[in-house]
Amino acid sequence: MRKPIPEGGPERVVALADGVFAIAITLLVLDLSVPRDLDSAQYEEALYELLPDLGAYALSVVVLGGFWRDHRRIFRTVRQVDGHLISLSLLGLGLAALLPFPTRLVSDYGGEPASPAIYGAAVAALGATHLAMAVLVARRPWLRGDEPKDVGTGRDLLDSAVTVIVFLLTVPLAALIGPGAMLWWLVLIPAKVGISRASRRAR
Repeated sequence: MRKPIPEGGPERVVALADGVFAIAITLLVLDLSVPRDLDSAQYEEALYELLPDLGAYALSVVVLGGFWRDHRRIFRTVRQVDGHLISLSLLGLGLAALLPFPTRLVSDYGGEPASPAIYGAAVAALGATHLAMAVLVARRPWLRGDEPKDVGTGRDLLDSAVTVIVFLLTVPLAALIGPGAMLWWLVLIPAKVGISRASRRAR
């Protein structure tokens, strides 16, 4: 494999990622509000109507927080970045910054099959960029310097791949069963717990 020209250390890429994920999570909360000057009945109704917004917000905070953690884990052993790694990272950050939009669709139009499909596709695309970065770093030891190879392990790659597959399958499931496809995302809980336990037993 041809060795690309190094572009320097990863510090700026990591700092940019921290900022993008922080802004994306902040944008999620901007639409959470209750109108002023409501009587008791209207206030309770407004709070009830806010529940889908809070649910979508919580979901995306967990998703973005998980990807932020994964991004830092991928770059933990990186000592040099090249053009390919920078491009993949920028693509992933662009997708992370986009996530408030499908979150809004799930919140406002959760009853439409297109909403979970768009959300699932966006998260799957973001996961795919992280998976590609992990594979790239694992296959290019010169990016890691003298650090041991603790990125791109089977556990990390399997964890990322499961996320991509689960959210990508939302697209056809939404066409078949509509908004109920969002329940499919709960599969990630036992899947990730199982991967984590298997990884601990293998040590």
